[in-house]
Amino acid sequence: MLGNSFGEKFRITSFGESHGPAIGVVIDGCPAGIEIDYEKIQLELNRRKPGQSSITSARKEADEFEILSGVFEGKTLGTPIAIIVRNEDAKSKDYEYLKDTYRPSHADYTYEQKYGIRDYRGGGRSSARETIARVAAGAIAKQILEKKGIKITAFVNQVGNIKLDKHYSQLDFNNIEKNIVRCPDENIAQQMISAIETVKKEGDTLGGTIQCVIQNVEAGLGEPVFNKLQAVLAHAMMSINAVHGFEYGSGFEGATHKGSENNDEYENVDGKIRTKTNNAGGILGGISTGEDIYFNVAFKPIATILKKQQSVNAQGENISLQNEGRHDPCVLPRAVPIVEAMAALVLVNC
Repeated sequence: MLGNSFGEKFRITSFGESHGPAIGVVIDGCPAGIEIDYEKIQLELNRRKPGQSSITSARKEADEFEILSGVFEGKTLGTPIAIIVRNEDAKSKDYEYLKDTYRPSHADYTYEQKYGIRDYRGGGRSSARETIARVAAGAIAKQILEKKGIKITAFVNQVGNIKLDKHYSQLDFNNIEKNIVRCPDENIAQQMISAIETVKKEGDTLGGTIQCVIQNVEAGLGEPVFNKLQAVLAHAMMSINAVHGFEYGSGFEGATHKGSENNDEYENVDGKIRTKTNNAGGILGGISTGEDIYFNVAFKPIATILKKQQSVNAQGENISLQNEGRHDPCVLPRAVPIVEAMAALVLVNC
């Protein structure tokens, strides 16, 4: 199986399955001498882990990490860093009924067609539990970027039809972690939570969007042509489970504007070249402009619903399927640190 690595200068390779002994990541290319804050790594994993609230999966995992190599006396050695998180509450027997069944909108059928075999226990490599590796590696990348003053902040700005219609500059990012849906507007957050609780009772799920803002980025990061900064960001975000869309700057709305409305005029502010607006989303020609980089990531509703659906089994027979187990009614709250991690992994490679 290819496609398990991301990045060039700071390259990560993830490994493990949802119901195997552990999920892990190997980081190759991390500079030597970086002081590692273990608490910050655990904090990021805690933000991603299941069972953290009433609107997330009931699977109980401590998701405590172990660093096996590459760090000595709290500092990186410049050698490969290996990190694992052990699976403790898998309950693999809950998935026996899926051994010969293809779940609608899951990767069961495609994996089996490609490899001739699949791990039906929670989806194996296609499970979102693989994102533990990304978050652990991203936590180290974020620490490297923090030393340069770069700040990455993501938050939920839409769940179903409930949307936060405020520019991020009007929001207090300190409020993001003050509610379980990770939306910085308390009124909108409560509406989102209610909507998620309703679909959970119905055995259904909801999708939505996460906005990410990257601040204090210097001009000149990124490459032109095929490795444009926005293209690499799109690659990173689209690789996250359940992501179905990416837009940066004015995005799809900008396609409805005239050039005179969408262009960002330059101005000299105290000897520094700035733009009056930032419809470009902080990127021009694939290279950072020095303005904030901001983008939206769209997540589909989680495919595992507890309602009866029609499907097909491995013998090609039409069947009726009733899913069981512990699943998120909405992935958005737990996906916030994943989006931040992948953004950090893109920038640390620039």
